[in-house]
Amino acid sequence: MKHGFIKAAAAAPDLRVGDPAYNADKIIEAIRAQAAKGTEVLVFPELSLCGYTCGDLLLQPLLKEGCLNALKRIAEATQGIKMLVFVGLPFELRGGKVYNCAAAICDGEVKGIIPKSNIPNYREFYERRYFVPAPEEGEFVTLWEDESVYFGWDCIFTDEEHGVSVACEICEDLWVPQSPCSFLAPTKAQIVVNLSASNETVGKHDYRRTIVSAQSGKNICGYVYCNAGIGESTTDCVYAGNHMIYEDGSRLAEAQPFSGEPCEAEIDVGFLNYERSRNNAFHDGAGEEYSEIPVSFVGDGELSLRKVPRMPFVPSEADMGERGELIHSMKEHELARRLRHTGAKTAVIGVSGGLDSTLALLVTARAFELLNKPREDIIAVTMPGFGTTLKTKNNSLSLMQAMGATVKTVNIAQTVLKHFRDIGHDPEQLDATYENAQARYRTMVLMDIAGETGGLVIGTGDMSELALGWCTYNGDHMSMYGVNASIPKTLVKYLVSYEGKRLGGRMEVVLKSVVNTEISPELLPPDGEGNIAQKTEDIVGPYELHDFFLYRMLRCGDAPAKIYALARYAFGDDYSAATVKKWLKVFYKRFFSQQFKRSCSPDGVKVGSVSLSPRGDWRMPSDASAALWLEEVEKL
Repeated sequence: MKHGFIKAAAAAPDLRVGDPAYNADKIIEAIRAQAAKGTEVLVFPELSLCGYTCGDLLLQPLLKEGCLNALKRIAEATQGIKMLVFVGLPFELRGGKVYNCAAAICDGEVKGIIPKSNIPNYREFYERRYFVPAPEEGEFVTLWEDESVYFGWDCIFTDEEHGVSVACEICEDLWVPQSPCSFLAPTKAQIVVNLSASNETVGKHDYRRTIVSAQSGKNICGYVYCNAGIGESTTDCVYAGNHMIYEDGSRLAEAQPFSGEPCEAEIDVGFLNYERSRNNAFHDGAGEEYSEIPVSFVGDGELSLRKVPRMPFVPSEADMGERGELIHSMKEHELARRLRHTGAKTAVIGVSGGLDSTLALLVTARAFELLNKPREDIIAVTMPGFGTTLKTKNNSLSLMQAMGATVKTVNIAQTVLKHFRDIGHDPEQLDATYENAQARYRTMVLMDIAGETGGLVIGTGDMSELALGWCTYNGDHMSMYGVNASIPKTLVKYLVSYEGKRLGGRMEVVLKSVVNTEISPELLPPDGEGNIAQKTEDIVGPYELHDFFLYRMLRCGDAPAKIYALARYAFGDDYSAATVKKWLKVFYKRFFSQQFKRSCSPDGVKVGSVSLSPRGDWRMPSDASAALWLEEVEKL
């Protein structure tokens, strides 16, 4: 598919035990149905050509011959179909040795035969009665007529044009400590498929999820797990067709047990490559012994199944309570540690009535509670200036009073006007100097109060502002500890709302008012009716878009074209193509030009998977050029 996505599916069509011809018909039907959907990797269950539960019939030459004939029919049916298909069958090599195998098929040909490496022989599994483990060394074998194909556990199927590689393991291979995946995925393959026949027992469903997730996560790969379905014999066991597709430990899709439904998802191979590039345990396989088989299976279909969250930093509705409490706990403990270590007597915060300072105050209150310190030692300072509105001033006063903090009001207007006279600035000139002088003076006020009271200035700026450089250098950009440093704006709003619901009462009312207030630095005078005139999102763009861009760039390593496509997919008609492009260009321009502000930002603990700390996650020269990224944006 486009932009590094691969559409994968796992299916267990209707099956008759011991009837390869019938099973081949059903598999061909499934292949054609998936081809119509644009599927590029399709996996069927273990021994899907005859049925896993054949028992001693697996020793019958007629059954093995019937499976080969069925395999040939399936291969012929894939002629002209751009898809890599895996089916299971018993395969006999010379000397009477029989192997439990997967056959990889693409565009009319069998591309490889992969034998199972680990043969279970415990509890309900008696495979050693029929099969031997995969030999260490692979070889070429003849299937029919003069068709020769590689036979070996070490197959990696690669579409070189698109840089996508797929490896295969079979059922028990997943459950052992040293699986083929643990060698083939770190070496080359970004996607691993598993043809399985794992019977259903109480509790096994959850454990199966755990082990597939772990295999996918530790190997930073996409994992397509296809389980035998309800057509298998129920003489001793029942099989539920519980297919799963995972990506780097996260579940993309799952077919519920006994549903009979296929499992379909789009795996982001570009993201997997990016994750691997950050982990030096992964390499290009140079010097390793594996067998790479060229195939062409990647198409050019559009994204259709993938869930691309509009606000990737914000937890889902189901996780909101637990995630909100975890984040607040992390933040209160980080601040408590710094306050304890420095011996600070007070915490000093500039409270504007906006989202960021509100969150910083909430976190500080929780930290003081953790330290058994009185809230009177939180010095909350409101500093009305030229742009302060009655709404935000009331928000800040109500919040500080409800919190029980010590409230100070320092009106900065006259002092800033004197400063303008000192430097010869015309106060009618509403430029950057007009705005930044207010922000810098507010910071000086906070620093001096902290010095006077033996305290720390608690920073309020968030990660979205830092990404865009939407802060005044050595103004609100600076503090003694930045509790919001790794919290993007979309998450700030959620955390304030969460805390309001947790606290209830008067606090919930105040915090609702804060959340519903327009985002603004309030550095320009209000309009004629006393309302906020300077609205941040009108100037730099919607934060939900910028947070989306930031996440896709830093967490997933996406290029501008991919970010643009995913934003259009995620936001739909909420933003036009021209609007997304406009703000994406703004994002890259600001992100590159404002690195110097991030290079000297205060300490602040990483909370999520993305951080802009110059000491931790993000190291970038302040004079790096954005030309390459902006050139791609212009081509959109």
